[in-house]
This record gives sequence, C-alpha cells and structure tokens, in this order.
Amino acid sequence: MKKEYDFSGAKRGAVLKAPGKSRITIYLDNDILEAFRARSEAAGRGYQTMINDALRAALGDEAQPINAQTLRRILREEIPKYRVARKSRKRR
Repeated sequence: MKKEYDFSGAKRGAVLKAPGKSRITIYLDNDILEAFRARSEAAGRGYQTMINDALRAALGDEAQPINAQTLRRILREEIPKYRVARKSRKRR
C-alpha cells in the first residue's frame, strides 16, 4: 500500500452505475418504509426492489414492456380489422 493516495480527481458515488436505474432521494413515511423492510426480510428480497415493484404495479400495464405473447394477441385482434376482401377471379 502507498503511504498517500491522490484523490484530487476522485468523484463520490457508486463505482459502477446500474443500467436503467437512477439514484434519487425520496422521502417516505416511516411506517411505509418499516412495512417494506419487514416484508423484504420475510421474502428475502431487497426493500428497494419491493418498493420499485409496488410503484410499477401502481402504474399498471402501460409501464410494462410488450412481450411476444402480448404482441401476438394484439396482432390477432387488430389484423382482421384491416383485411381487404379479395375480389373473386373469373375463370376463363
């Protein structure tokens, strides 16, 4: 180990940023935070992940990405509306 390190160019915060995530400061009521922490201990998951899941559920389906199954269902519902009737061919 060195006796001294130069931290003049250092920055505070996480070394690696998580893609698709943002660090924010949010004030929550103590009872809400305690409830999520208790549930997270019982479930063996992180309380912040559980809060994120609850917020996502509160947003509803509009925030969910479209998967292949949902896309197929939408196409099955919508394609018949745009089909053009074929003209019958006269045989010679």
